[in-house]
Amino acid sequence: MKHVLKAALVAAAAASLAACATTAPKPADKPKGESQPAAPLAKGLDPAANKDPFPSTYRALPGRNLAIVGATVLTGTGARIENGTVLIKGGRLEAVGAGVAVPAGYEAVDARGKWVTPGLIDTHSHLGVYPAPQVQAHSDGNEATDPNTAQVWAEHSVWPQDPTFNLARAGGVTTLLVLPGSANLFGGRGVTLRNIPARTVQDMKFPGAPYTLKMACGENPKRVYGGRSRSPSTRMGNVAGYRAAWINAAEYARKWDDYRAKAARGDKAEPPKRDLQLDTLAGVLKGEILVQNHCYRADEMVQMIDIAKEFGYRITAFHHTVEAYKIGDILAANDICAATWTNWWGGKLEFYDAIEANVPLVEAAGACAIIKSDDPDLIQRLNQEAAEAMAAGRAAGINITEAQAIRWITANPAKALGILKETGTLEAGKRADVTLWDANPFSIYARAQRVWVDGGLAYDRNDPRFQSKSDFELGLEGR
Repeated sequence: MKHVLKAALVAAAAASLAACATTAPKPADKPKGESQPAAPLAKGLDPAANKDPFPSTYRALPGRNLAIVGATVLTGTGARIENGTVLIKGGRLEAVGAGVAVPAGYEAVDARGKWVTPGLIDTHSHLGVYPAPQVQAHSDGNEATDPNTAQVWAEHSVWPQDPTFNLARAGGVTTLLVLPGSANLFGGRGVTLRNIPARTVQDMKFPGAPYTLKMACGENPKRVYGGRSRSPSTRMGNVAGYRAAWINAAEYARKWDDYRAKAARGDKAEPPKRDLQLDTLAGVLKGEILVQNHCYRADEMVQMIDIAKEFGYRITAFHHTVEAYKIGDILAANDICAATWTNWWGGKLEFYDAIEANVPLVEAAGACAIIKSDDPDLIQRLNQEAAEAMAAGRAAGINITEAQAIRWITANPAKALGILKETGTLEAGKRADVTLWDANPFSIYARAQRVWVDGGLAYDRNDPRFQSKSDFELGLEGR
């Protein structure tokens, strides 16, 4: 009987061991007080999960291999080519120069007696957010509800049926930055658009172009918000508002960095609440979003530069900047562009020290000078505004050539928008954004004859098939 009992015990022990061998071991509990890994965040709650939630759906217009032959070519690099040839293949510039052979199968455009430039670029536009017709229902450029509206994006106001896009294209404009207005210290994000007929703003978004932040100093913010119970009401209130906002943004960025570091270690971590306003400001501090700063006076521009240095970001361009000629050396030293007009003057007190030679003087100081519009009429005549600046510079004894001046409306704007590697000059490998003029573009009589965007014909003055009308315009014609 003892032998039978012993055998049964041995069998039971063996069965128990076998069961243990086929069962996963129970994970050991973490010591008391040790944190648990953070759960993944929902996509919309993590600002890093999707930095472009409204992605570009841009598609280039249909094009063909093309040779523009016999023109005077201003490349935007500072060069002028007589009897030049521009080759376009697959939507890109294949070759630019004199004596370039035209390959078989290329469509030839006879440009003898004409001029070719890069497609024009406007760094400061409100097309689509203040579209035509200019009625209250279309007034979507200023979110004038708080001095800091960095959370708003201009693209969410852009109306692609704005007829002025078509008029700008007839003026040679292939790319433009659409900005919020200047009512606020922080007006919101701008969007860089390709100037093509489109159904949606996403269809116009320049692929890969960085976002921008519109800031404003001077009279506008204090005028809009000034009052006994509203701030800012003074220029010192403006500056305090910028600094407080950057402090909050830096703290917000630090909290997210701490959260991510803990999550990466597998520690328990509570994510900060996402804040759309601070997302934009933190993006500036990280160097991902470019600052476009409305500012007229020289002294205020230098103050804004000091604020940028205090908080570790950089200003890409000052806009309007009618006193840039006073601080050209400082702009050059800080690699900041000055985007302005030639003969606009006197609209308000900070606008009084404007001079027509502003842009040439900035150029002479070695800084990045830009002619921009801020206006639905001027965007159609950027070449004429540049011509006036060039003439004023020459009258002041500054020898500005046409090859230099064309950069004010092509290459330099591309630099300010962070897209110079893609467009703004006529160089092999870049996007084929090209404007063909019937005369010297600095002549008041010059008109854009044809405009190509990514090698696709976007406008032809002599062919109605390439003179687009928006749905809104067609609807008006049918009434």
